Amino acid sequence: MIYELRIYDCLPGRLPALLNRFAEHTLAIWDKHGIKQAGFFTTIVGESSQRLTYLIAWESLADREVKWKAFTTDPAWLEARDESERDGQILANISSQLLSPTAFSAVK
Repeated sequence: MIYELRIYDCLPGRLPALLNRFAEHTLAIWDKHGIKQAGFFTTIVGESSQRLTYLIAWESLADREVKWKAFTTDPAWLEARDESERDGQILANISSQLLSPTAFSAVK
């Protein structure tokens, strides 16, 4: 198992729109493509209160490649993304890291 750590920095005031998009659209589309989330987090104390951090669990890099491509080209996702940005762009920056658990990690 590998994990993808994704950090989304929102433009000022746009975090609620991003959270709504995940809750109302993105997670259902992920389910359709077999994408498994391992947790979503907002920042209480830290660099930015306009940040969403989340983890996705992947079986392998090949699993990620196939499922992420299917998701990002899914017409339902493209429509949900465009509709959610009708009032303006949501994201200022996205960062992503692929992580491998250590032998002593509670998460395997």
